[in-house]
Amino acid sequence: MEAVPLQDFVRALDPASLPRVLRVCSGVYFEGSIYEISGNECCLSTGDLIKVTQVHLQKVVCENPGTGQTMELTPSFQGYFTALTSPQSYGTLEELVSATTWSSKQLPIYFTSTHRIITEARVVTEDELLIFEAVEMHLKTRCARCVLGLGNQQVILHLPLSQKGPFWTWEPSAPQTLLQVLQDPALEDLVLTCPTLPWNFLVLRPQYEIQAIMHMRRTIVRIPSTLEVDVEDVTASSQHFHFIKPLLLSEVLARGGPFPLSVEILEVPEGPPIFLGPWAGSLRKGQRLCIHGLASPPWRLLASSKGRKVPRHFMVSGAYRGRLRRRPREFPTVYDLLGAFQPGQPLRVVATKDCEGETENSEFTSLSVGDRLEVLESGQTYRAQGGDTDVLVCQRLSDQTGEEDCEEEAKCQEQILLPLYFPGSFVEEMNDSRRYSLADLTAQFSLPCEVKVVAKDTSHPTDPLASFLGLQLEEKITEPFLVVSLDSEPGTCFEIPPWWLDLTIVEVEGQPGRPAGPLPVATVEELTDAFYYRLRKLPACGIQPPPPRPPKSQGLSGQRKQSGQDGDVKSSQVLERQEPPLLPKPKAKTLPESTKDSLNMYSKIPVNKGLRPTKSKTQDADDDEHDYEEILEHFQKTL
Repeated sequence: MEAVPLQDFVRALDPASLPRVLRVCSGVYFEGSIYEISGNECCLSTGDLIKVTQVHLQKVVCENPGTGQTMELTPSFQGYFTALTSPQSYGTLEELVSATTWSSKQLPIYFTSTHRIITEARVVTEDELLIFEAVEMHLKTRCARCVLGLGNQQVILHLPLSQKGPFWTWEPSAPQTLLQVLQDPALEDLVLTCPTLPWNFLVLRPQYEIQAIMHMRRTIVRIPSTLEVDVEDVTASSQHFHFIKPLLLSEVLARGGPFPLSVEILEVPEGPPIFLGPWAGSLRKGQRLCIHGLASPPWRLLASSKGRKVPRHFMVSGAYRGRLRRRPREFPTVYDLLGAFQPGQPLRVVATKDCEGETENSEFTSLSVGDRLEVLESGQTYRAQGGDTDVLVCQRLSDQTGEEDCEEEAKCQEQILLPLYFPGSFVEEMNDSRRYSLADLTAQFSLPCEVKVVAKDTSHPTDPLASFLGLQLEEKITEPFLVVSLDSEPGTCFEIPPWWLDLTIVEVEGQPGRPAGPLPVATVEELTDAFYYRLRKLPACGIQPPPPRPPKSQGLSGQRKQSGQDGDVKSSQVLERQEPPLLPKPKAKTLPESTKDSLNMYSKIPVNKGLRPTKSKTQDADDDEHDYEEILEHFQKTL
């Protein structure tokens, strides 16, 4: 087949013969360059093969052949078209009438004049369509009664038979719809008439959208038929050619099989690596893989090592078979206690450093190393200086630990209030020596949770988790993973998350190998720091926001100076105008998700006047600062 313009090929194409394979012959603007056509990239080079799968009519351009004017018609246009064929020329109107009578043609006859005709009613311009209906006497002259115009705007004209031409007759066809005209190859590029359009003559030029497959293109290519390229139909000689359609791992996951599936990597996403496993370096272009299916169970945990200066980060599969023992959690602030507190689950902690309460707010107590507390609830308290403060209500426990001293411990219990900005340091009090599986641990306790691996996973000979003093299990990940193995090492399997490592692949022939028995999948994968912190930024991880700021205060030295200058009138007037410092009220939405239920049950907590007195260590510190202030004032008076 010879090369033809793409527009001509599409107009003559029978949709029933699809698909057709075309070769691009000529007409490319810049060979090998990429164009964006109607939002789709299309790269056409000389010699490229295109497999046309569908053709859709987009619109029809209606053109006036006399003036060159155009208008667009939609494929749903409801008007009817009549084709005018077999033109014949006559010198006068009488010759046209005689030829009609001689040939026994049925009236009406459609004809046009090649020059202007001036009548009493109006002027007939060149190429205006006239319809000859009959011969009759008009003003004692034999005339041809003709109709000028179509539709509702018709004018009756009486033209004398002596009217000179030349005139051209047109033989009309049966009225047809727009789609019928376009599907009839005999009517291509013929002059038409349509009563519902303003022009007497018109030509239809359809425009199509071609949907095609190109070699090594992942998406369907959409090409307009007006693209100025020449194509050649090579369907018969291209039966052996196979159009390779690349896939993404996410597309393989979405279609759900069939598995196992042999593929070859075409492209690896750019960016820093995700995993530090030995198999990660094998994921490169040209590497063949075997996809075995979805990983099970469908959840994983993010874990970080404890007890080292530089923590390491891991993703632990739900199929991990090691045994874990809970470790006491550490809480650097009261705000962290609030994040770990779950209503209905007891939380007991021990203070690990001395924390002095606020002098101007006596309702907030001080803590010393070894103080035992049990978290009861969260709430708010009204400060004497004005404003509400979010607090954590705790119960101070005695040092008695025996069962026989439970009644005495109950008598010594005392409720205290700790503001959320309190910089205390606490460690969880725990007497749990049981060994848990990973599934049982996550089902019984909330995350984050600190554990120690006491028995490593026997299916993972190099289980790295057992070498750490402790692990912090941080978040549960529910993104789907695919079980994959290298074609050269079918016995070594690993898991790839398509949403984070979306490889571009292509299916290859060959029967994938599958090892006997269950797939030996590594249950622990070490993550790079960059990918770990990217995961922690995701909304699903719910990173806890920073605790609220403590209120501004004058400090001890400012209070001592104020008491030492009561005799100064000017200073006292200034101090009277000063307002007491206010505690900023932290927003409720800044608290972690796990405490929303408890915060909805806020209650006003009265100020507790019967607080436990400050220990001697704190009193000694106050006395030392008081002595320092007296020496400083004496030195200023001496000067």
